Amino acid sequence: MNVEKGLINAIVYTDIHDALGPNPIYWSPSSLPENIRLLVGIKTVTILTGDQGITPESLLIIPFPSLRLKGLIRYIEREDETKRGGYARSAITFLFKEQDDIIFYKYMVYLKAPFNETARKIIELENQQAESERIFEEIKLLGDSISELLEDYRSKEISPHSSEEFPEYRDKKIDKVNFKFKLVVVGDPGVGKTSTILRFSDKAFLRTYIPTLGVSITEKSFRVKDWVIEMILWDIAGQTKFQTMRKHFYQGSKAIMLIFDLTNPMSFRSIKNWYNDVRKNMEGEPKLIGCILGNKSDLKELRGIQKSEALILAKELNLEYIETSALTGKNVENAFFSIAKEVIETHLKEI
Repeated sequence: MNVEKGLINAIVYTDIHDALGPNPIYWSPSSLPENIRLLVGIKTVTILTGDQGITPESLLIIPFPSLRLKGLIRYIEREDETKRGGYARSAITFLFKEQDDIIFYKYMVYLKAPFNETARKIIELENQQAESERIFEEIKLLGDSISELLEDYRSKEISPHSSEEFPEYRDKKIDKVNFKFKLVVVGDPGVGKTSTILRFSDKAFLRTYIPTLGVSITEKSFRVKDWVIEMILWDIAGQTKFQTMRKHFYQGSKAIMLIFDLTNPMSFRSIKNWYNDVRKNMEGEPKLIGCILGNKSDLKELRGIQKSEALILAKELNLEYIETSALTGKNVENAFFSIAKEVIETHLKEI
């Protein structure tokens, strides 16, 4: 990652030593001046000492007026009986230009997940007494991820991408809507729900995982045969903390899309739980219309679930099974169109 050319100007990883004080042990670019590295280290310690030594759990943004920069800081604290107070502390600081701070403030909530995951990995590596280079590699990967995410937001969160996987079902002008219905999209965090919806609605791939905040609603109008459909897509958050809210999001749905990650067997095992969760909260709907999507089919070498396993589950739940890739667009539109046709046909039978 060339940090100097993106929104991130520099990265500094500081070990906060009990006796020696702040000790920057990794920085990028490698040419970052020593005075800047030391200033970052001193600032990180100052924040800790200024708040009775309590380590902040959230991301912080602090100014560096002399550099005309600001810093995004994530503290890491882990148990270590050899350290004073029984804890070892360190900090990852991303430096950026003051004029770019609006994008950091506006989207900081979306940066938490990758920072938290890196902090978890660093704690794990430290507990295993792994070599420093492995820790530095995790920080570099975090820098790549955050830089990519911020660039996505700077270019209106998505980057245009054309793909031959998308059939041209749409009319340039849609005047009258024949059918309008709500589709809920559920699955474990990180399986690609948001990316799949973006692929369908905008022909774009969201390259960095962003945890959906409760629910995200997207409207999409398109034509299937002689019908014009307006589909309301409810992207339901997979995190446990949103569990009590989900039952309200399910109500009024005419169809369901259950998504799992073909490289993550645990996400596949969760599909039945998601199905039951929706089923019990969709009162008055005798049959669930929809399908199960096995996403990330492009990652063939990492595949952990065989198609035969997924087909057995789909048959048990009386749903269609389709394998997709939000990255390439393979089968994404076909999945949504298949659901739309089934909803319409079921409606016409009931008339």
